[in-house]
Amino acid sequence: MTSQLTNMAVLPDGAAQITWSVELQAQGLRTAVDVVSGDVATALEAHTRVEALLPVDDEDGQRIATWSGLRREGVRRDVTGDCVVYARLVTDPPVSDPEGFRSMLNSFLPRKRAIGQMLVRDRANRVLMCQLTYKRDWDLPGGVVEVNESPRLATTRELEEELGVTFPAGDLVLTDWLPPWSGWDDAVTLVFDGGVHDSAVTDSMVLEEREIRSATFCTIDEVRDRATDFTARRVEAALARLGGTGAPYTESGRP
Repeated sequence: MTSQLTNMAVLPDGAAQITWSVELQAQGLRTAVDVVSGDVATALEAHTRVEALLPVDDEDGQRIATWSGLRREGVRRDVTGDCVVYARLVTDPPVSDPEGFRSMLNSFLPRKRAIGQMLVRDRANRVLMCQLTYKRDWDLPGGVVEVNESPRLATTRELEEELGVTFPAGDLVLTDWLPPWSGWDDAVTLVFDGGVHDSAVTDSMVLEEREIRSATFCTIDEVRDRATDFTARRVEAALARLGGTGAPYTESGRP
């Protein structure tokens, strides 16, 4: 069923697992892909799933897996060394079809985390800030955008869920890139205009107690005192943008 340069094993759940030798990789990408893709197709005649585990630093092996039609599924952590899981199901469309090719590319292209936040002000130009339960620093209201969700709608949804208010997200005020920090991967934060409201609106808010301790309008000095430095810079940059003097794009709050 396999060439002399590949091996196919059957896992306890009935899936097939393919491996290949360094000798095959040394023959070049095109040759290796021809061999591996052929073995994958043959294996799918008897199994509903074929997978391959590649060390995270084996870029050549991962390239072979990808162009052989296996989709990247994620990283399996292990104390002996992390591996990237690639797999193909018998129901996956062929890579030769446009849908199959797009799905294959989509499985390994970078996916950047998006965060939607809202800049809500009162009539004194103070900014609505939230004291969170899971960290000491205060932040703008908002949250992570779900997969395939509109960032604008996600921001509106987060305020409804966490503060019990419906403030439709307005125009995009600021795009702020956050570099990797304290265990987090990098992210893009999109700050939308939440408009101007009476400061008494906080009295009617229904806080999601698992995430929000309190919410209040803060002066910029209070923001600097309560928030991380990059959050304070983001708030200042967003206010400057509304005032017509700021840049539309920042990195960690800096133009």
